Amino acid sequence: MYLGDLSAVRLLIVGDVMLDRYWFGEVSRISPEAPVPVVRVVRSEERPGGAANVARNAAALGARVSLLALVGNDEPGESLKRLMTEGGIDASLHVDDAITTTVKLRVISRQQQLLRIDFETVPSHEALRAKLSEFEERLPACDAVVFSDYGKGGLTHVGDMIRMARAAGKTVLVDPKGDDYSNYAGATIITPNRSEMREVVGRWKDDDELQRKADALRRELALEALLVTRSEEGMTLFHATGTVNEKAVAREVFDVSGAGDTVIATLAVMLAHGADWAQAIHVANVAAGIVVGKLGTAVVTRAELDAALN
Repeated sequence: MYLGDLSAVRLLIVGDVMLDRYWFGEVSRISPEAPVPVVRVVRSEERPGGAANVARNAAALGARVSLLALVGNDEPGESLKRLMTEGGIDASLHVDDAITTTVKLRVISRQQQLLRIDFETVPSHEALRAKLSEFEERLPACDAVVFSDYGKGGLTHVGDMIRMARAAGKTVLVDPKGDDYSNYAGATIITPNRSEMREVVGRWKDDDELQRKADALRRELALEALLVTRSEEGMTLFHATGTVNEKAVAREVFDVSGAGDTVIATLAVMLAHGADWAQAIHVANVAAGIVVGKLGTAVVTRAELDAALN
């Protein structure tokens, strides 16, 4: 399958950004102070997380990407700005003095995560309003909008933004959070994972029951489609004209963190490029199979994707 030139695709990514920090070390003893391993850190890494990882994944495929988000007036916020610039992303990161930039710190030894520490605060209303007005200004210059909701407060006005984007004729994709999806009504597609879907519709005993629940939710929210990512079961697209199933293609699952970012980024690029639902889901599924074979939040390059598709 040949994807063609994706450089004309223009995406606007909006949502919660975070800095993913990794401390890699060696464990050779247990602490005398408490029954916990002592990690001697030998190296560290910083990677963009959340909506910033969505932006990075879309840019890695060749799309032109703008990012709109909030950060704190701090060193992690500066790191995110630098990483976005290095990734060729037009990032408008509004500084909110009332918050600290969300940081997820993971301590890793022998490819195993030992501990994760989160630093986060809720953004102020003034910063959110400023972001909303810039969103309106940036809308005309994009083909599709992706909302990446990590429940950190950066998408308080997501309902308004979806209405504005749809009124402007844009494709709208949402990676949702929480147990109430009413704010996402009117989007083109939402992409919950299996556990997020259960939070909203309850458990299902088989694929037929999942189909009924997904179709009911899709109609209730006036969505064109709903994509449920199902880990080792692959992913299923529920659409007015039927369902599309894609089997999982991962050869070895190393780390699923950030896989949803890769899925929605790839899906957005393909839909904005003019692919139909079946094509877009297939390419997103192949991309997910590549990224779960990497440690931590990571991207799939265009070369990796082409090789896997062919």
